[in-house]
Amino acid sequence: MKVNTIMPTKLKPFYKAELELAKINSNENNLQKSWFHLERAHITGQKYPYEHTFVHWKMLQFGIKIKSSKEIVGQIPRLLVGGVKSFVGHIPVGNTGGANVPPLKAMDIPEDIQKILNVNT
Repeated sequence: MKVNTIMPTKLKPFYKAELELAKINSNENNLQKSWFHLERAHITGQKYPYEHTFVHWKMLQFGIKIKSSKEIVGQIPRLLVGGVKSFVGHIPVGNTGGANVPPLKAMDIPEDIQKILNVNT
């Protein structure tokens, strides 16, 4: 069993940049772009328990902000088990993390993120 605990230092700036862009766009009420960046942060951080859990926390907050009961209800189990699944190395690679996709569905990773992951992990 592969145990993931700490995000590589070289990967952190990309993860943090996506979260910052999500925050900026949310503050500007550009919700579609904000969500886009949360999904990208999820893909980037999903291998690492803290980062994975934190993105689900931000997605839950987003769901509350937009008053989406589907997103709120969908994020709660992801928030509770996402980090555990990361810790034991059992994640659906590329999954964007929202309630609009099945939580165990593997998805294609966008090419630019794949390049970052290949270089930095």
